[in-house]
Amino acid sequence: MRQLLRILLAAVGILAIVAVAAVVYVTTFLDPEDFKPRLTAVVEEQTGLNLELDGPINWSFYPRIGVSVETANAWLPSQDEEDTAFAAIDRAEVSVAFAPLLRGEIAVDGLTLDGMRLNLKRNADGEGNWEPLINRLMEQSGDAETVLAPASAGPNADAGNLDVVLSIASVDIKGADIRFRDEQAEALWHLQELNISGSNVNPVRSFPLKAMFKLTKHNNLDAEALERMPDIASDIDLQTRMQLGLAEERFTLENTKLNTRTRFDAESEPQQLSLSAAEAVVRVGEEQLSISEGLLETSLRHPENWEGGLALSLAFGLEGDWQAQTARLNDLQLSGPDDLRVNGHLNVAQLRDAPEYQGQLTASPFTLRPWLARAGITLNTTSEAALSDVAMTSPIEGDLQKVALPSLSLVVDDSTFTGELATRLDGSRIDFDLEGDELNLDRYLPRRSTEEQASLGLMENAVADDPEGLLPQGWLASSALNGALSIESLELGGMMFSDARLQLEGEQGQHRLSHFEAGFYDGELTANGRLDARENELQWALSPTIRNVQVAPLIETLSEGDEASPLRGRLDLRGDLTTRGNQRETLLRHLNGDLEAQLTEGAILDINVSREMCELVAQLEGKESKRDWSSDTAFDEFATTLQIRDGVVQSDDLLIAVPGIDVQGEGQYDLTSRRFDTQANARLVDTADAACEVNPRLEALALPLRCEGHISDERSEWCRFDRDAFQDSVVELIQQEAGGQVEEALEERLGESLDSLDERLGEGSGDQLREGLRRLFD
Repeated sequence: MRQLLRILLAAVGILAIVAVAAVVYVTTFLDPEDFKPRLTAVVEEQTGLNLELDGPINWSFYPRIGVSVETANAWLPSQDEEDTAFAAIDRAEVSVAFAPLLRGEIAVDGLTLDGMRLNLKRNADGEGNWEPLINRLMEQSGDAETVLAPASAGPNADAGNLDVVLSIASVDIKGADIRFRDEQAEALWHLQELNISGSNVNPVRSFPLKAMFKLTKHNNLDAEALERMPDIASDIDLQTRMQLGLAEERFTLENTKLNTRTRFDAESEPQQLSLSAAEAVVRVGEEQLSISEGLLETSLRHPENWEGGLALSLAFGLEGDWQAQTARLNDLQLSGPDDLRVNGHLNVAQLRDAPEYQGQLTASPFTLRPWLARAGITLNTTSEAALSDVAMTSPIEGDLQKVALPSLSLVVDDSTFTGELATRLDGSRIDFDLEGDELNLDRYLPRRSTEEQASLGLMENAVADDPEGLLPQGWLASSALNGALSIESLELGGMMFSDARLQLEGEQGQHRLSHFEAGFYDGELTANGRLDARENELQWALSPTIRNVQVAPLIETLSEGDEASPLRGRLDLRGDLTTRGNQRETLLRHLNGDLEAQLTEGAILDINVSREMCELVAQLEGKESKRDWSSDTAFDEFATTLQIRDGVVQSDDLLIAVPGIDVQGEGQYDLTSRRFDTQANARLVDTADAACEVNPRLEALALPLRCEGHISDERSEWCRFDRDAFQDSVVELIQQEAGGQVEEALEERLGESLDSLDERLGEGSGDQLREGLRRLFD
């Protein structure tokens, strides 16, 4: 753009010199046609352009002396006349005031250009067709004053004998057309319907200047693409007051207002932008630009995501140095709807070659939710107030590929994070090292209907299906992630974690949770894992370890606090899990692995298995238990191994060791259907710490328990004594005791015990058992 400005200024300067010299020549030799050969020769000598004047040259004498040229075309030396002309005009006119001529001065009264056309090209190597012209003009600039002196004035004649007073009453450029074909960038810029007007143009005082034009751009140079609608079309309107400092090569624009209306495709609504500045100073020789009290205002539109226009304003000051390749944006103040307020400053270095920037940004508290909605992101969070209070401050540094916040302080609702954050602008890499005080992730999980909440547990709500997938697989497959996060207090799925720390790293589709640790219900949770995004389906691997965790508050959390935990104790768990997919149901359906679990210092709450077993044995033996019993069942050991195969959790070695009683069982739980079916048998054993005296003959008697149903069923309906299994055990025991005969005394004793069982096992259980025994011994 700098070279384009220079060529336009040079072209205007050459035209002015030619026009002034033409007036002198015409007033001396009144045959304008005699001027044509001389004029074309001078233009070629000074610029190298091949000028052709197809139209007439006309002049006027009073009250102004003027000359006009029609239908002029100019070709570069490298062009043939069959080529499109490098520059052309339909009509050019210049007039000078008559009175100043009497004082030996030339005062240009008016300058008009109609239908000016300019064809600029840059080849694939970055060379512009205007560059030889610029170089030639700079070489010949010293001779510009004398070359147009009349031929009859002699070899020493000098047009500079007349002082040129630059005070133009009016400048009018109408219908100009400029094309710039950039083969290096594969783009075509077209500036058309350019109209420029100014009055009282002088080098001493500022004068008004107006410009209007249309600017279009094609992003492809194919013939078909150039026939289609442009990719960008903009209407531009400029109003300012300009002050010329020709000697210092300094131009000042005062009270500038620039308005644009831009379309990025034929169907889109126009995006409006307005730039105003109290003062803009261009120092051409030093290649510097200064803007004070700049204000950039926009009214952006989006047909799908935004209602009406998005109004943004950016106040700024600018100091730019093209030679030093530096720029400073100071006093930045960005404001917009929903309390958006950002301020700071930026310093840019290596402006032309490889721009780098650094500075400071501060965002006052604002609501992020509507901004995400404008970006097409629809939030459905559990908390409607989530992301309604966001603020940040940090130094900022980066270049055209990346941006970094090296000392970030970020507030998100009730959470505060500090640390470092960096990302590539295309999103292909993210690096972070952050520390936070507290974070409630449940506030940001998807909100569920009442029916969904009733059918899904806390953790299942936390990973509820998203039709687009739980994770952005496409991004993970091609991007790099390296980060560390520490949070003093973390809540997820209703579960509380303290001093949580995680480390993530990965690239090219292979990502690792290299470390995770957190305090977890008075214990510790650690894990590591892998995620492979290179295949069609995400491949997951996780190795969790739980140590010394209080199980009672954990169970109450998972049950959403509806009922008290049936267990207490400290849980240890370890194992390895694998799965694949990117949605909850798929992940659960393909889950495989093995886990070892052990519960110590524990008890089964609100039921004493020892009491139930001992009183049942006493009744079978015709005795009565008079011991005071605890309300809970303390156990020495609770252990099991869980095998998970395609989403079904199985165990065949469940072991609960209670003093004097062993409980062994097996069962399974389907993670996708959420149905379970388990069986357990409790047996009396003769140990030193037995709960009651045991008849060795009764050690083989098992008290069976059956738990089955759906996880959403009432807990009271989950488990029951297995009457059929118990009856079989008692029958087998009695048959062994009686040796094939059932005495009346034994049957009477059994009858009393079985009557008592009706209360424990359900009405009619004793009758069913008695009838079974009679059929067996008849």
